[in-house]
Amino acid sequence: MKKISRPRRSVLYVPASNPRAMQKSVTLAADAIIFDLEDSVAPEAKAEAREALRAHFREHPVAAFERIIRINPLVSQWGGEDILAARACNPDAILLPKVDHPRNLIEAATALDEADAAYTMELWAMIETPRGILNADEVARLGSHSSARLGCFVIGPNDIARETGVDLTGGRMFLVPWLMQIVLAARAGGLDVLDGVYNDFGDAEGFARECRQGAAMGFDGKTLIHPSQVDAANRSFSPDETEIAEARAIVELFMRPENADKGVLSFDGRMVERLHLAQAERLLAKANMIATPDKDIQRR
Repeated sequence: MKKISRPRRSVLYVPASNPRAMQKSVTLAADAIIFDLEDSVAPEAKAEAREALRAHFREHPVAAFERIIRINPLVSQWGGEDILAARACNPDAILLPKVDHPRNLIEAATALDEADAAYTMELWAMIETPRGILNADEVARLGSHSSARLGCFVIGPNDIARETGVDLTGGRMFLVPWLMQIVLAARAGGLDVLDGVYNDFGDAEGFARECRQGAAMGFDGKTLIHPSQVDAANRSFSPDETEIAEARAIVELFMRPENADKGVLSFDGRMVERLHLAQAERLLAKANMIATPDKDIQRR
């Protein structure tokens, strides 16, 4: 499993064509911001959006949250200019849309290597097509090699629904098996994985319900389309006080001298093993990471 380094509970899309929204993003409690050059930017506004993005990063060279730039596909008429602009901004990661095959990663990583881009810059991959779902394991397998730069999968449910014909009006029942397949591929490759957006930002109850579902499915966090969704996502993907207290108790139980060589112990009416100890330690590490954010996030 990927080593916990920073929270990615709430990851908000912000159109790069909207300087006002980009400016507001600096004040939000989101764990990460995805500055978007793709779907939310009209074709005729692409060039202007790239310039607005460069200006924003010049004005804010340091941020207290993770910053990602989503570019257009490299094969598109905008992809080449997008990756040049993103590289100049030097974000934490570049998000590649519609990743269908490992070669999409290879092409982007090669472009960054040839440009001598900072090696700390990750690539994130949108899994949002039928072929992308089928190849998710292969993409994650390549991404496990440091040269590929891959750090995270991001679900694109709207594109998946459009390309498969799945009806999402009654919920995600038919989408869940594919989502779990992507989660499994991400974990096998040691990657983080983010749940997709919830389109109706006015439906707070429905959004909270989908956040809880995503957390139960094993996602690290959720991508968002509106600032009003940040707090609910942060709550849903954070350990609660009861979980933290139980995790501490399990760790303390195994740390007792008389239990040093024991693999199974009785705890609160049930048996716990050292795998439960490992789970408890990961939960406490996540809680600590949320309480004391990684100062390395502010390096840029």
